[in-house]
Amino acid sequence: MFGNELNQYRELSMLPLRGLLVFPYTVIHLDVGRKKSINAIEEAMLGSKEIFLATQKEAQNDDPSEEDVYAVGTVAEIKQILKMPGGTMRVLVEGICRARVVSYTDDVDYIKVMIEEFRNEETTKKNPELEALTRTLVYQFEQYVRMSKKIPPETVASVVTIEEPARLADVIASHLSLRINEKQSILEALDISERLNALCEILAREMEVLELERKINIRVRKQMEKTQKEYYLREQMKAIQKELGEKDERAAEVEELRAKIKESRLPSEALEKVNKELERLERMPAMAAEGVVVRNYLDWVLSLPWSKETRDRLDLDMAEKILDEDHYGLEKPKERILEYLAIRKLAKKMKGPILCLVGPPGVGKTSLGKSVARSLGRNFVRMSLGGVRDEAEIRGHRRTYIGSMPGQVLQSIKKSGSRNPVFLLDEIDKMTADFRGDPASALLEVLDPEQNNTFTDHYLEIPFDLSKVMFITTANSIYNIPRPLLDRMEVIELSSYTEEDKMPIAMDYLIPKQIKEHGLKKNNISFSEDAVRKIIREYTREAGVRNLERQIASICRKVAREVVKDRNFSVTIDADRIKKYLGTEKFHYGRAEKDHQVGVTTGLAWTETGGDILSIEVALIKGKGKLTLTGKLGDVMKESAQAGLTYVRSKADELGISQDTLENYDIHIHVPEGAIPKDGPSAGITMATSLASAMSGRKVRSDVAMTGEITLRGRVLPIGGLKEKSLAAHRAGITTIIMPSENEKDLEDVPVQIKDKMKFVPVSHMDEVLAEALVPKEKGKQR
Repeated sequence: MFGNELNQYRELSMLPLRGLLVFPYTVIHLDVGRKKSINAIEEAMLGSKEIFLATQKEAQNDDPSEEDVYAVGTVAEIKQILKMPGGTMRVLVEGICRARVVSYTDDVDYIKVMIEEFRNEETTKKNPELEALTRTLVYQFEQYVRMSKKIPPETVASVVTIEEPARLADVIASHLSLRINEKQSILEALDISERLNALCEILAREMEVLELERKINIRVRKQMEKTQKEYYLREQMKAIQKELGEKDERAAEVEELRAKIKESRLPSEALEKVNKELERLERMPAMAAEGVVVRNYLDWVLSLPWSKETRDRLDLDMAEKILDEDHYGLEKPKERILEYLAIRKLAKKMKGPILCLVGPPGVGKTSLGKSVARSLGRNFVRMSLGGVRDEAEIRGHRRTYIGSMPGQVLQSIKKSGSRNPVFLLDEIDKMTADFRGDPASALLEVLDPEQNNTFTDHYLEIPFDLSKVMFITTANSIYNIPRPLLDRMEVIELSSYTEEDKMPIAMDYLIPKQIKEHGLKKNNISFSEDAVRKIIREYTREAGVRNLERQIASICRKVAREVVKDRNFSVTIDADRIKKYLGTEKFHYGRAEKDHQVGVTTGLAWTETGGDILSIEVALIKGKGKLTLTGKLGDVMKESAQAGLTYVRSKADELGISQDTLENYDIHIHVPEGAIPKDGPSAGITMATSLASAMSGRKVRSDVAMTGEITLRGRVLPIGGLKEKSLAAHRAGITTIIMPSENEKDLEDVPVQIKDKMKFVPVSHMDEVLAEALVPKEKGKQR
């Protein structure tokens, strides 16, 4: 170290340097643009032309303070100043000696410091150690220049002629491409031996890196072709970064993924698969196309809620309150949900049930699923299966395909954010199969409580546990659901709403909802019960309440227009005003035949939209006994007509049908509304009754409707949808329903108010049907 008695204290202006360091004995150009720095240079030019140069710790700092600048710097002489466009200066300086800041002097225009100079390096006596270090440094520098080829040979020739160790060290340090902090450490090394040692270590390390580069070059060049240039450069960079202890972007990405894997609490099988894929990604070149596929795969796996689940709210009273708030009626579904909650409260481990809500459109199947999720406190997710015909929609695509991704089941689970959501599979009866596979078969594993704990998606190829998911499926018709799929579900039927059901739904749910959605207030519009009943009877004919809601919305729109004109507008919608807002009625309440007629019988049909009445007409024309069927009838319905005709012919004598009628008349059976396809066996007794009426000349009672399948021997077989058919008959003004005796058990489902107003006649044979439906023949009339 140098003694303080030889050092000199001076006050100089200071120029903070950004990303640059000046050593003594070196000449360098500096570009100066900051106001304080320009003032410091101008101040120095007025005096000794010497300025103190110190490097900033952070180059981005525009106004550095005392703590932001290194204490040790270089005293330099300003050789030349060149003013540049834009108010900047280019300054040529030459380093003179090291110096250390003792104190800062306050100055507004520029930074002024008291420094301690170290000018006595030239007087240092040489000793064997310094000599050895100097020779080692010169040798290493020569080797470095030869290996790196970045420094011209002329520079080496001028450097090795320098005899003073201190000057030699500074000149060599100025030629090396080092980080600022490394250069600063050399500048701060006031002891020459320490400085020479530091440079020797740096050169040794740099030569190791250069030697490693050379080995990589040799190894890679042997196997490199034109297409491998990019790979070669990347390997070279990786080796250098590894040697310097730095990480590239790929390594950082792998580390980030590894941290996510630790946090995700994956099952052992998934963890093994993910780690294997991560190793593949680590070994891949950064720009390999396969890398994108692996990254996407890992992102998908880690984004799934393997262990996240919501806690069920097992409060039966609260759940019942929520279900009643959201839906009127629907007692069976609500009861089943509450049973599930009760079991969950008693048995902690249980598999999620698979419920299938079957009913006509508009009765609240989809919205019931949301209410179930709200009452349980679970997340809700919905997947529509209408029109799905690709198996990959359920199970996903294999990763061999471009743009492959998991199926909708796992995508929806990811969207829900938990592994135990309420999962609604909407319109399960609308799926179709084609050359891309059968999605219904793919759903078998999803909806089987014994298998879905290991559901395997083609994309993931890892089992995912779906056993805690509560699946709810919806369908309009149970007959369109494949049998194996139906076997895995618990069917709950949601029947059509009666008029008495629709009234409170409209008054308590639909009307307040539509008033709010149309920006109206309660004092602007109100509905009377007679008005709602008139809309139900004469403007809608449906099983659910969707059209009813549309009609209410239509009235609200017209009232909203009036409110815009007059803010104080107020109206009470009663039965007399309905026509003004909705126009003429679309349906006639009670559309059954008014008079008894020959050959015309009222049947009852079940459709996906609820029940309906069906008139079946039979006419006889002169001919040869030929049977004609019209009305777009299906094969089953045509066969029922044939069976009915055979039965009537076999009973010709008992019914009073003449031989002439059987042999010389053609029979035409027609079912009106011919554009609508009709099929099914339940119109068998209706067609047989029409045939018996037309051929015997006896009238059929207009207030009677019937449903039932017929055999050749006249037996009446059971049918389905008795409740919906009863509601349709009631709407049409029918007072008596003839039904199969085996369907008597289904009368429990028929609303009490319907049973009180209608007469149900159970029959087991066609003779009983004819006795009830046909009017006795008038005397003297014979066909």
